Amino acid sequence: MEMRDIFTGKRWRWIDHSTTGLSMDPLQSFAFDDNFCVSLGEGSSPSVMRAWVHAPTVVLGIQDTRLPAAADGLEYLREQGYEVIVRNSGGLAVVLDEGIYNLSLIFKEERGSSIHAGYEWMWAFMQEVFADSPGYIDAYEIVGSYCPGSYDLSIGGKKFAGISQRRIRGGVAVQIYLAVTRSGAARAEVLREFYERAASAQPDIKITWPAVDPSVMTSLEELYGTAFSIQDINRRMQQTAERLGASVYEDQLTEDEQARFNHYYERVLARNKKATQPRS
Repeated sequence: MEMRDIFTGKRWRWIDHSTTGLSMDPLQSFAFDDNFCVSLGEGSSPSVMRAWVHAPTVVLGIQDTRLPAAADGLEYLREQGYEVIVRNSGGLAVVLDEGIYNLSLIFKEERGSSIHAGYEWMWAFMQEVFADSPGYIDAYEIVGSYCPGSYDLSIGGKKFAGISQRRIRGGVAVQIYLAVTRSGAARAEVLREFYERAASAQPDIKITWPAVDPSVMTSLEELYGTAFSIQDINRRMQQTAERLGASVYEDQLTEDEQARFNHYYERVLARNKKATQPRS
């Protein structure tokens, strides 16, 4: 299945948490996406596009919490004004703030589709969304970036986005973070310092951790050389989906989804509490 096939002639619910998310617990975003995955898996919902933006937060991967001096790293992040949570999908630490835009494409899992298909679809969609980009949007691991992966999105070797994926109960949530405003290098510097404190505080323990190089991280504003707003990106997402043949309509949680939400939120709260507890 091609990327266009998931849009052409399909209805998509638009769930906008790009403003309200600033006052939400960031863990709610993971509960929302799990909840929508279940709706897609059971066939009670069309596909979902959900935009979300949160106040300053560092989202750690499970591996980050297992670093020998993780407590020192966590203390540093909190001193810098970041909330710290642990993600329930793959990957390592990323930064969220008012200038980081996140999009979840949530759809029913197709029989026989590979996990790579979701990443490819999101990459192809971003090439359409930013068809006016100042260079080719490539997808490969950017060495020195934070949360490096095979589907780092970059222009000229500078990473501005990363893709993750979660599958649950027959639904697929492909999530992307886009650095829209401000300095990509400044965000990377925060995580470079986190890893220095969390990993190298005990040099006798042989471990490896991301050697973050702030110079390889950037933002859309820096790449384009012009100002962007979160609402600019919202419009691009909706208009591109519609140009590809989708019918996009604004929506809220259904009664069933609202009733089920607390279950998934409690699950991510419990997982996060366990993951961030100091290790003896």
